[in-house]
Amino acid sequence: MDIRLMGLDSPLLNTLHHIMDLPDDSTEKNSHAPTRTYLRDAKAMAATPADVKEYPSSYVFVIDMPGLKSGDIKVQVEDDNVLLISGERKRDEEKEGSKYVRMERRVGKFMRKFVLPENANVHAISAVCQDGVLTVTVNKLPPPEPKKPKTIEVKVA
Repeated sequence: MDIRLMGLDSPLLNTLHHIMDLPDDSTEKNSHAPTRTYLRDAKAMAATPADVKEYPSSYVFVIDMPGLKSGDIKVQVEDDNVLLISGERKRDEEKEGSKYVRMERRVGKFMRKFVLPENANVHAISAVCQDGVLTVTVNKLPPPEPKKPKTIEVKVA
């Protein structure tokens, strides 16, 4: 069904259609369309909510990850200032004679990227996963020393 017929033609809904891989009969393939990798990453990011807190000496990122082990989660720094948290939640194997009646828990890849502020110390990052909650702490760099004025000696000509 064409969303324009329902009066819902908006950039937000068009973006959601692209992210969700819903077909839109009015668009043709073009070179400006998002790639599959971009769409997959956008879905993974949209499905991974996070809280970010700032403290006097650190930034703390809190993400719910129920049922995941620490080995299923990757925490990396890209391009010297982008914190990347990713991983994959796999579906439990079905045992013989059992079948799913309902599946509501999300499975698949997840990912979040955060651009870190200039005062983030990318060499002092810790990550702890406890009770299904991942807490990533990024320490802040100490504030720069105030610049002292430089005194120039005045010579007699």
